[in-house]
Amino acid sequence: MRVSSRWKLPLPASLLLAILSGCPAPPHAPAPPPVAVPAPPSAAPLQGTPYDIVPDASLLTILVYRAGPLASAGHNHVIASHALSGTIYVPADLMRSSFEVRVPVATLTVDEAALRAQQPGSDFPPDVPESAKEGTRRNMLGEALLYASQYPEIVLRALRLAPPPPTSGAGAAGTHTVLAQVQSTVRGQLRTFAVPVSYRLGDDRSLLVTGELPLRQSDLGLTPFSAMLGALQVQDEMHVSFRIVARAAAAIKTPSGTAREARVSGGRAPPAGRPRDTPCAAPRA
Repeated sequence: MRVSSRWKLPLPASLLLAILSGCPAPPHAPAPPPVAVPAPPSAAPLQGTPYDIVPDASLLTILVYRAGPLASAGHNHVIASHALSGTIYVPADLMRSSFEVRVPVATLTVDEAALRAQQPGSDFPPDVPESAKEGTRRNMLGEALLYASQYPEIVLRALRLAPPPPTSGAGAAGTHTVLAQVQSTVRGQLRTFAVPVSYRLGDDRSLLVTGELPLRQSDLGLTPFSAMLGALQVQDEMHVSFRIVARAAAAIKTPSGTAREARVSGGRAPPAGRPRDTPCAAPRA
């Protein structure tokens, strides 16, 4: 879920000027025939046990890198979300699992000190000015990039799962790996890409999903930032990593001893003695 290069540095107004030109077609020229647009692939059916994402325990991180001869004038950035939401559905046939994950754009953070400190090497030094962070976030959420006021969410849906390539190697005990074909909706644009995903089902009705991958901004329909004839750029390729914790519905005992279920991530069971979908009877006059 890479973000555009314009997050890097505010662009001087003089560099935003462009000249648009075009030539009208001759009046007698016939209109071109309509072009059939293929329908987007359907998301995988949501079936099986639902596991709700726990936002406070989950994290999405996106590393954005500077480029160009004047790269030293900019900074590499760590973009993050601590507010993931959605549900992962796990049926008996694990290869038929599916998910829908939502990322509220306005909650994305820029260069949290703790997250920068976790990055290896010297690519993410701690001394990023607050003005640079604020400018980057303002550009990121602005109309030229994610346009948060118009498109408040990034949505990720599973299209299908496939076995991982033979070269992926074995994971830790109890951890399994699949290759997920994912459909993303970023700024209203649908794109698809493959994501290697590792997952582990816990005995406590929990689910841990992790993964990392290189992802280009152009893969999401975004245009990398470039200024001064390419002297100042942001790399098209980003590095995305995620750690998602989800929990299944928990059984709740009612006073009568019957079992009901409520989502542990915040969903509430209906009051005892009242079915969830049954309306209250109106009082008699």
